[in-house]
Amino acid sequence: MTSHSYDVIVAGVGAMGSAACWHLAKRGLKVLGLERFDLGHAMGSSHGLNRIIRLAYFEGSHYVPIVRRAHELWRITGDEAGMKLLHVTGSIDLAPEGAGPEGVGPVESSLQSCLDHGLVHERLDGREIARRFPAFQLPEGHVGLWQPDGGFVASEKAIYAHVGLAQSRGAEIRTGEPMLDWTPTAQGGVVVRTERGTYSAGRLVITSGGWIADAVPALASKVSTVRQAIGWFTTRRPELFREGAFPVFILSVEEGAFYGFPLYEHPGFKLGGPHFGREPMDPRDDDRTPSPRQVALIRECLRRYIPDAAGDPLTLKGCVYTVSPDEDFIIDAVPGVPQAVFASCCSGHGFKFASAIGEILADLSTSGQSAFDLTPFSLDRLAA
Repeated sequence: MTSHSYDVIVAGVGAMGSAACWHLAKRGLKVLGLERFDLGHAMGSSHGLNRIIRLAYFEGSHYVPIVRRAHELWRITGDEAGMKLLHVTGSIDLAPEGAGPEGVGPVESSLQSCLDHGLVHERLDGREIARRFPAFQLPEGHVGLWQPDGGFVASEKAIYAHVGLAQSRGAEIRTGEPMLDWTPTAQGGVVVRTERGTYSAGRLVITSGGWIADAVPALASKVSTVRQAIGWFTTRRPELFREGAFPVFILSVEEGAFYGFPLYEHPGFKLGGPHFGREPMDPRDDDRTPSPRQVALIRECLRRYIPDAAGDPLTLKGCVYTVSPDEDFIIDAVPGVPQAVFASCCSGHGFKFASAIGEILADLSTSGQSAFDLTPFSLDRLAA
C-alpha cells in the first residue's frame, strides 16, 4: 500500500468529475481523480456520443443561470482543448397544449423560463412545426416552444477534453481504481482508500453517479438508480434529420417523454426514452442491455410520430440514471463534513450542466461558496 498527499481528490471522473478536475487543476491545486472504470466507459450515463443542452428549461427557471454558464463553458473548454464540444442546433419542446397540472405542461414551463430570463424563443403551433420540421407527424393539439440556442454536447469528447486539460495542468487521473472508503481527519482533511493505496487530501469531491450512496450514506434512502434506453435507427430520408435542418427535441406523447437529436457521427437517428418508463436496476449489474419494453416504446414513438426514422435499429444501448425523489439535483457538502462536497442525482438531465457544475464544485472546495443559489439543490430539502 502506498500513501500520497493531494490538495483535492475527485472520486468519479465522469461528466461532473472530469470538469471538477479541470477547474481545480487550472487553479494550481494538486488534484487526484479516481475513476471506477476506464475513461469514457459505458456503465454510467455519459456515453452514447451526445447529450442535449437546453436553455428553455421546463424543469424550472432556477436551472437557467447555471445552464447558461454551462453553455458558455462548453465553448471555452472546446476552444481550450481544440475540440468542437457544443453544437447549436436549436431546441424544441413538443407537447399537447396545457398538458399538465392547471394547464401548465412542458411547453408552458419552458416558455416561463424563457420569459423569466429573457431568452429568445418562439411558440409554434402544429402547422408551423410541420412546415419547419416535416419529419414530425404530431397529434392534433401539439404545440412547440422553439429556442434557438439549444443543441447538444459531444458527451464522450467532453470528458476526454476535461481530463486532457486537467492533466496538462498536472492533475493525476487513475482509472480502474474506485474509492473503497474515505474518512475525515481531525485536521480537517480526508483519507481515501482504494485497492492500490491510501491517499490524503485537504478536500474531497464525490461525483460517483450511481454509486454515490456508497460514499455518501445520507443519500442511501434518498436516491434510486434506474435503467434508460437509447437507440439509433435507420432513416428513410436522412436529409430531414441532418444537423442544420433538424433540432434537438423533447417530445411528450401518450407513450411517454422522448428525446432526440439530429444525425451526428452515427448513421442512425438517435432517440431516447421514455423518460417515465425507467426501470429500477442495481448499477453493480454489468448488463446495460435496454429492456425489450423500453425498446418497443421507442419504436412505437418513431412509427407514430417520426416515421421517416422508424427503420431497423442499428445500435441499442442502456444507461443508468441516478434519481432523486423530486428529480432535482443534489449539490451539497456531506453532512457534518464540510471538506467533502458532492454532486449527483441528476435524474437524467444533468450532463448539459457538467461544465458549470465542475466549476461550482471547485468553488465549493476552495471557498465554500458558489456564485449560484444552490438552495434548490440542497440535501436538506429532502429531510422530510
